Amino acid sequence: MAAQDMTFHTDKGILAARLKAVLPPRCLLVDEEDLRPYECDGLTAYRALPAAVCLPETEEQVRDVLRVCRRLQVPVVARGAGTGLSGGAMPHSEGVVLSLARFNRILRIDANARLAVVQPGVRNLAVSEAAAPYGLYYAPDPSSQIACTLGGNVAENSGGVHCLKYGLTVHNILRLRAITIEGEILEIGSEAPDSPGYDLLALLIGSEGMLAVVTEVTLKLTPKPELAQVVMASFDDIGKAGEAVAAIIAAGIIPAGLEMMDKPATAAVEPFVQAGYDLEAEAILLCESDGTPEEVAEEIARVRAVLEKSGARDLKVSGSEAERLRFWAGRKAAFPAVGRITPDYYCMDGTIPRRRLAEMLQAIAGMERKYGLRCANVFHAGDGNLHPLIMYNAAQPGEWERAEAFGAEILELSVALGGSITGEHGVGVEKIGQMCVQYSTPELETFHRVKAAFDEAGLLNPGKAIPSLHRCAEYGRMHVHGGELKFPDLERF
Repeated sequence: MAAQDMTFHTDKGILAARLKAVLPPRCLLVDEEDLRPYECDGLTAYRALPAAVCLPETEEQVRDVLRVCRRLQVPVVARGAGTGLSGGAMPHSEGVVLSLARFNRILRIDANARLAVVQPGVRNLAVSEAAAPYGLYYAPDPSSQIACTLGGNVAENSGGVHCLKYGLTVHNILRLRAITIEGEILEIGSEAPDSPGYDLLALLIGSEGMLAVVTEVTLKLTPKPELAQVVMASFDDIGKAGEAVAAIIAAGIIPAGLEMMDKPATAAVEPFVQAGYDLEAEAILLCESDGTPEEVAEEIARVRAVLEKSGARDLKVSGSEAERLRFWAGRKAAFPAVGRITPDYYCMDGTIPRRRLAEMLQAIAGMERKYGLRCANVFHAGDGNLHPLIMYNAAQPGEWERAEAFGAEILELSVALGGSITGEHGVGVEKIGQMCVQYSTPELETFHRVKAAFDEAGLLNPGKAIPSLHRCAEYGRMHVHGGELKFPDLERF
């Protein structure tokens, strides 16, 4: 039976007693007022109160908690900083939240081997801060890097504004230490460039806590470039900006970062950060080059030529490191900046081929009219990763439902355009329905077999990421952009 179809009935008294036997009092929360802060992650629209929250301090305590939950058939949801945006860390009402917040030590930095060994509760930015004296840093840099943890980054395969050149989390991890639901310790990957056998490292990264609980991460560190500069380009047409992105990549240029913001996004950000954005532009592009001064100068010249040919009406190159950081600060502050101008917003995360950016932006404008809601668009434009911010007011009846439908249409259109329903935020509970659009019956069956190989009882993060075939049958036909996507042969499940 698929985990999504399973019903759990937890005797919370027995569960609390068993957990108290393996954890000190400071590591266990069972009172409602203590549980309430854990009822959701960054996607606050979906909430559930867990039966208990465990905050282990040692690997042995993690093993003990997992073994207790395995024996009692209690669901377990691993949690980092709770900054995720897809409901991946939302608790199960009959289960345990296993917080790795106290696993917050950087165990080792090896400057010669360019790696760091860290616990999963270490903040993303803290790694770069610790590696800075060695001239190194950790490349994946989500907008939440000041708060998000490496364990959460591993679970969601996080990216950031520099992932175009330096890759996602999966490209920057060498080794994981993890524990299965039975309490078995796995050592996956190595400090060597490669290891034999199936690539289980890539399987665990992005698995959203459904296969094992990570307790240690070995990261690749990247040398800090001698110089980095950003070209900020203004466009009077958002379609031209989208076409410029494709033109840069087509020219054989792989920038360190290539980001886009539309006019509503820059209007929200500029008063908040004072980044120096052009508020008259319909869209701006931020294109960063890094390397030696000679490499940067050559690439900036090539980028400028492409942007001018693509119709940029104004170009500005950062003249100092402070100005470069200010340009990026504005982009990274887009989410909180939009939060200042609307009671609520819903952040989407789809990915499309770069050549379809202009088409998607035009479609989103039509959806704004259809649903009667505003949308500010922020993109990891270089790899086609969309982050539309749908603005709504949860206190107004029906607005959340319209925002949810708006987001679903964006994701389903992403699939129709040849893309994916997620680039870096994960599926969680948010995109379960759209997984039925993305994948066929045989593909979903394979996902469930992989899940069962690690967690046959379906206790780790049940109900997330992979829909049951029964659920997809209930979801029915997918109407996308005037067409239909049908899910075949579900009647037999």
